[in-house]
Amino acid sequence: MSGVLHFIFSTSGAVSALSLAAIWVALQPRSTVARGTAVLVSAAYVVASTYVVPAEIVNVLARPFHRFRAADVRPGRVALVVFGAGDEEIDGWSDRIAVPSGVAAARVLEAWRVYQAVHPDWVISSGGNTDPSDDSEPSSVNMQKMLLQLGVPASRVVLESTSRETHENAVRSAAIVRQLHADSVVLVTSASHMRRSIGAMHAAGIDPVPAIAPDPWLQHGWHDWLEPSNHALYFSGEVAHELIGIPYYRLRGWYR
Repeated sequence: MSGVLHFIFSTSGAVSALSLAAIWVALQPRSTVARGTAVLVSAAYVVASTYVVPAEIVNVLARPFHRFRAADVRPGRVALVVFGAGDEEIDGWSDRIAVPSGVAAARVLEAWRVYQAVHPDWVISSGGNTDPSDDSEPSSVNMQKMLLQLGVPASRVVLESTSRETHENAVRSAAIVRQLHADSVVLVTSASHMRRSIGAMHAAGIDPVPAIAPDPWLQHGWHDWLEPSNHALYFSGEVAHELIGIPYYRLRGWYR
């Protein structure tokens, strides 16, 4: 399902859908259904690629949560959990490096802000590769490198590199938290992803304090919010993923 949504909410998906609609109109120019479909498809992609639309939906999804404050955490040993968001492999002539996605980088920045506020005893960097046969650097390792660059001591970072999606992030991070005997848990993930992540952690037996990371474009100017863009289209795909994922997790018993 995730792959299908990412295709639909991509440039390739938009070009494919609009091309099919145009071919249908060309083959049946008198068909009101064909013309209406073409208009609806065009309008849908204009809406989906306008940043203000997914941003406002995220405001609703994240309404129960606020920007993290140190006072949100009770005294005791604190574990900070960061859910990964993937990275990108960049090839040179002879070498390859992994760089974080904008979403993953935003989560790391929020984790660093939380770290400075409460000085947790552990930082659990959670995220593996979606495909088990993929031998590229997992998101957990990529985020660990960024955390170390920002100033988190290596001795405090715990890697969880086998999870492939949010349910496994929650289950495997919860197991680590129990082994560490942490008194409190702070969960860092994107604002759009927090509701499902909190539900998944609750289902795994952990009640974390949420620390929402903003979308990388949140601070951009009003023109970026109103002009159709590739990032907005991708963001709409992420929002659609959450809107489908939450009821799906409920049905599977992965959300409480």
